[in-house]
Amino acid sequence: MNLKNTIRATLIFLHLDLTKNLEYDRLTKKILKQVLKQNSNCVDVGCHKGEILDEIIALAPNGKHFAFEPLPHLYQTLKHKYSGKATIYPFALSNKSGSTTFNFVKNAPAYSGINKRKYDTATPDIEEITVELNTIDAVLLNQKIDLIKIDVEGGEFGVLKGAEVLLKRDLPVVIFESGMGASDFYGTQPKDLYHFLNSDIGLKISTLKGFINKDKALDSATFELYFNTNKEYYFIAHQ
Repeated sequence: MNLKNTIRATLIFLHLDLTKNLEYDRLTKKILKQVLKQNSNCVDVGCHKGEILDEIIALAPNGKHFAFEPLPHLYQTLKHKYSGKATIYPFALSNKSGSTTFNFVKNAPAYSGINKRKYDTATPDIEEITVELNTIDAVLLNQKIDLIKIDVEGGEFGVLKGAEVLLKRDLPVVIFESGMGASDFYGTQPKDLYHFLNSDIGLKISTLKGFINKDKALDSATFELYFNTNKEYYFIAHQ
């Protein structure tokens, strides 16, 4: 573990939420501890370096785990690291299959995605690569899934629509990022995303903290407010 990752892990352990992302990382790990069982089957979409997948494997060692990472160098590292522990796929996920241009942000890889988005770095160094595009329903429909984590820099609605059959069948917990600066670059409207998860699939939507505190789930108007203002941009869909 390098120094940056060590500092990050220490801040999360001490509950020192210096940034919103650190808070979301801490809350995500707390939720994983609450909802996962030894044999839970999980999907990590946008696996990146595997920080969340590490937690999943530790908490559900007897489950079957699947991760998606389209950046070739990260995919190769993950495939080697998780050999025998998880199945790693080199696909970008959406609601259709084929191939797609993928924007690799070389000086900020975590911001990479199918579409360009708003970047925190003033001079993003972007290389366009071509990756295989697929859907969760096409790849994992023969698996029962208990939890899905989605972090794809704005393309989460496409990922969810590509998992519609599995979502309706299994009603898994879904932890996902969504909000302005990313999701709007994919044309996502919060009311449509809310309706899809709540009405079409049958899942409630909460903030991470609200779920942990067992608060009432969000209504459509509150979800839209959070989405449009980025007051909250990480959510959990649940039964």
